[in-house]
Amino acid sequence: MRRIILASKSPRRESLLKQIGLKFEIDPSKCKEQINPKLKPHELVKSLSLQKAKEVAKRHKNAIIIASDTLNFLGNKILGKPKNAKDAKTILKKESGKAHTVITGFTIIDTSNQKTYTGSTKTKVYFKRLSEKEIDSYIATEEPLDKAGGYGIQSLGSIFIKKIEGDYYNVVGLPIFDLTQALRKFGIEIL
Repeated sequence: MRRIILASKSPRRESLLKQIGLKFEIDPSKCKEQINPKLKPHELVKSLSLQKAKEVAKRHKNAIIIASDTLNFLGNKILGKPKNAKDAKTILKKESGKAHTVITGFTIIDTSNQKTYTGSTKTKVYFKRLSEKEIDSYIATEEPLDKAGGYGIQSLGSIFIKKIEGDYYNVVGLPIFDLTQALRKFGIEIL
């Protein structure tokens, strides 16, 4: 089995890969992300994942590198990770009663031959209308502070989500179905 390197320190991505039985090492990317505001959402997340994968690939010979980047969009506006509690409140108010889109770009690089695949996955998330009390109580848990879009679908933030259209795991941080299909192109079969 080839060495597989996850270019991320995200505990959610690590957990998802363990969940499907993949054996891998972790080597987070240290690259300074270059966000090109001219790129459309799918192209932007693909570009960011490719930047991360290339940076980590330089450190590993004969390995498969997996990198990803997830962003939340309301229209074409990025809803990033909140900088603080006040920012989390602003983001959650924007999402309240609306649908937003979560897009993950992912890149796989085989460092033995430089074969590269970059893809993206989109999921639409529908929020219920949130009261001021719900927003304040949720922020008090500190859960929203380290998550894109200011919520965690896999934990307490799930109580705000009426429905989703698309891949649930994409919202958690890694589109498992699309990723495993792409890994087959590199000779990696999960089952």
